[in-house]
Amino acid sequence: MRADENATVNASPAKEEYKKALAANLFAGGATNKVLAFKHKAPAAPADHQNSLRVLYTQNRDAGLLPKKYSRHIPQAPERILDAPELLDDYYLNLLDWNERNVLAVALGDSIYLWNASDGSIQQLMQTSGDNSHVTSLSWVQDGPYMAVGTSDHKVQIWDVEKLKQVRSMSGHRARVSSLSWNGPLLSSGGRDSVVMQHDVRVADHKVGTLRGHAQEVCGLKWSPSGTQLASGGNDNILNVWDDRYTSSANGVCDQPLLRLDQHRAAVKALAWCPWQRHLLASGGGTADRMIRFWNSSTGACLNAVDTHSQVCALQWAKHDRELVSSHGYSHNQLILWKYPSMVKVAELTGHTSRVLHMAQSPDGTTVVTAAADETLRFWKILSGGEASKKERAAAKESILNSMTIR
Repeated sequence: MRADENATVNASPAKEEYKKALAANLFAGGATNKVLAFKHKAPAAPADHQNSLRVLYTQNRDAGLLPKKYSRHIPQAPERILDAPELLDDYYLNLLDWNERNVLAVALGDSIYLWNASDGSIQQLMQTSGDNSHVTSLSWVQDGPYMAVGTSDHKVQIWDVEKLKQVRSMSGHRARVSSLSWNGPLLSSGGRDSVVMQHDVRVADHKVGTLRGHAQEVCGLKWSPSGTQLASGGNDNILNVWDDRYTSSANGVCDQPLLRLDQHRAAVKALAWCPWQRHLLASGGGTADRMIRFWNSSTGACLNAVDTHSQVCALQWAKHDRELVSSHGYSHNQLILWKYPSMVKVAELTGHTSRVLHMAQSPDGTTVVTAAADETLRFWKILSGGEASKKERAAAKESILNSMTIR
């Protein structure tokens, strides 16, 4: 039997009369279940009154809902400076690369030197033969001891770095080879002859494709992390994105890129695919353009464009954080660290006295090295190497916990 039913059963006339008399005396004749009742509103506080607890409660509320901000120190000076005599002052070349084994390669005139960042040792890999010949591009294979080298006498060479030995030389270009990019065993090369060639280095007949989409020198070349798209930038101000359609052609020739993007107003050398967001490509324009543009390589849409007020020579995405580094030439010769996607400047670094032509990133993602026409290499430890991401995740978790309250 429920409690409310018990109240009706147990009631008697005598008890009811007693309750009425008691209510009349206690509640001034009005029976009510309320022991305390406000008959008039509380008086209003004075106009200048400020509750001392109000500020405390307001601050605590905001602190629980907003994530904490973490800032890291960005050194304004390079961690290390190395001399780079005879580094060619040529915007269209690609003479610097840093591999996963922590070895930095730099081309100085007709030679390539290797600097081991782990032990500081330096050795010469090769020297071109022939009068007035020089190295015009180089690129490490993604995983392994091999390097591709482009030369002024139209050749693409493959070197075994452990043995300090050339293993093959591939022809096909009719002018200097100014850009290189690996995609597994497939090597792409771009030249002053405006052609991009595809080489399968595993077979004797290496030439498997020819991409014709530029009218002038191909100075920028980068495969996407997925290996499904190739970006090429030229001195004709054109940015092309290619897929594998050349493989369906009888002779391997393709003159129709997947995307042809013509919004830059100067040479497009600086190219960088985002390592943590699919189909996101950044490109930078030369002196007459000075823009960094962001593209969706799936649709061809330009997502954003930022005027850097200086020639864009190279771009590097941070491996672990949503940041981008750009290096510049005329007229400021600086490095800029950007926060993405806001494109707010985190830091602007100066020190080079000539245009900063090349840039590469250390395998641990903490350092970028720059090579400039002032014949120096400078190492800038300006990236977090993942520490910022860990702090941001911890801050987000703490923010969620602070906003959860027991009611």
